[in-house]
Amino acid sequence: MTTTTVNREWHLLSRPVGWPKPEDFALVESPLPAPREGQVLVRNTYLSVDPYMRGRMSAQKSYVAPFELGKAMQGGAVGEVIESRAEGISVGDHVLHPLGWREYAVVGAEHAVKVDPGAAPLSSYLGVLGMTGLTAYAGLLRTAAFKEGDTVFVSGAAGAVGSQVGQIAKLKGAARVIGSAGSDDKVRLLVEEYGFDAAFNYKKGPVAEQLREAAPDGIDVYFDNVGGDHLEAAIGSLREGGRIAICGMISVYNNTEPAPGPRNLARLIQTRGRIEGFLVNDHRDLQPQFVDEVGPWVASGRLKYRETVVEGIENTLDAFLGLLRGDNTGKMIVKL
Repeated sequence: MTTTTVNREWHLLSRPVGWPKPEDFALVESPLPAPREGQVLVRNTYLSVDPYMRGRMSAQKSYVAPFELGKAMQGGAVGEVIESRAEGISVGDHVLHPLGWREYAVVGAEHAVKVDPGAAPLSSYLGVLGMTGLTAYAGLLRTAAFKEGDTVFVSGAAGAVGSQVGQIAKLKGAARVIGSAGSDDKVRLLVEEYGFDAAFNYKKGPVAEQLREAAPDGIDVYFDNVGGDHLEAAIGSLREGGRIAICGMISVYNNTEPAPGPRNLARLIQTRGRIEGFLVNDHRDLQPQFVDEVGPWVASGRLKYRETVVEGIENTLDAFLGLLRGDNTGKMIVKL
């Protein structure tokens, strides 16, 4: 149990136009919630901030409901159960759940997944062994239909998803893996720590030119986290039968006007190429296979990961805005 009676949580006050501004949000105090039958009270330890949350701040229809104005926002979180009225979940258990952006959460047992802090660090269940890890795994292996010997290009490759895509491709026998990132330090990380065959700083020149230099014979798979000029460049380098998996398009999330599409889509006719978007929730059936295969890679150190950790509930918004700017290396995590 806890002696506090106050919970702090982040509310969305207004829907951002363009880049989110601090005045669009507020950190408010509310009474500590009490669980009802079938629920648990969780003291959150780590919160996740992710690019998809920007879309939920808009009122536009999408694959997930928008955040409600004046109410606590949501997102992945992991924490300790301090009160339980749910069968099968005990005080002291640690659970993964979708009610982040707050210090304490009342969670229905059906939405609380027990995790073992002895098997892996708690924060890893929000990243390398959590939603971002499964996103990388499903997007590469199922949506992009990766095959041994493929040449793979990953944008946003130093991020939580992109870094795992490149490493999984290498572990699965890719002939060549290329990544793009937004700084020289991140480029070095991709090559020296994550084992990418080549990487480039997209801020230092046209993406299409740098990609052609890194993959002169073209690419078989493009895993898209960025969109924009990266997508156009990938289409231009696609080999016959190439596949493009659209995971995210962070370059356009804060645009106030529709972004122009790639100018070279006709090349898909020549290459018989395929572009397909995907959502991780459509591939939850892969979760057991993902854990069985990726878990040992992480435990043995064959698959490496980084986290950017920001401390304090009061700094959650700063962490999210930093994520949109690309300040993070690997998964952006908030530690409470």
